[in-house]
Amino acid sequence: MKLSHLAFIATISTAVCLSTISQAVTLVAVDVGHTLEKPGATSARGETEFNFNRAMAEKVGQALLAVGFTAKPVGEDGKMKDLQARTDAVAQADFFLSIHHDSMQPQYLSEWVYNGKTLAYGDRFSGFSLFVSRKNAHLPASLKCASTIGRALIHAGFKPSRHHAEPILGENRPFADKPNGVHYYDDLVVLKTAHQPAVLMETGIIVNRGDELMLRETATREKIAKAVASALAVCLAKPAG
Repeated sequence: MKLSHLAFIATISTAVCLSTISQAVTLVAVDVGHTLEKPGATSARGETEFNFNRAMAEKVGQALLAVGFTAKPVGEDGKMKDLQARTDAVAQADFFLSIHHDSMQPQYLSEWVYNGKTLAYGDRFSGFSLFVSRKNAHLPASLKCASTIGRALIHAGFKPSRHHAEPILGENRPFADKPNGVHYYDDLVVLKTAHQPAVLMETGIIVNRGDELMLRETATREKIAKAVASALAVCLAKPAG
């Protein structure tokens, strides 16, 4: 194992211990992306993104509790349509994390028949993406946490997709931290209106047939959630005392 990985493990272990002692009051808002009415992307096998987001957010909330944080779900009932209302509802939180699952541009999609239904899929890209907004009042802290989350996900065996930086219509999202899969997306409403550091996580690409199957697994969701919570224990660590 590389020394950098050993150092990262040591840092996380220390931060988790500190969080149990000194961070019990740290509040993380966990936003469930999209709504029942507008559920986001449709997976290669016909599941809504909203359902993926809610399942992942639940696991993230559990993992945050395990490292000593308090987790506040936002939009979990699928009825919260106003995006700024989401950020305003958790104005006192220490951090805002928006959970999403990804698709890709139409030119990369094909069709297949699954359970008698014709559905879109795209296997060209795979992996996670993270976003921060330069219009957020806490950009340095947002970027620090996004990079730490990306590093933790990579260490856990996941990879950044990086397809959002493609120079095509609908993408062109510049890198904020390419090695860790972090992009700038300045006008994402929940990021730019958040009252605290904020990151949006595209957990994986659900139109990718392999990613979708993996992301359906409870073990995968728990592994991702643990990586995210451990990363936040690092970047949100407060000095004891």
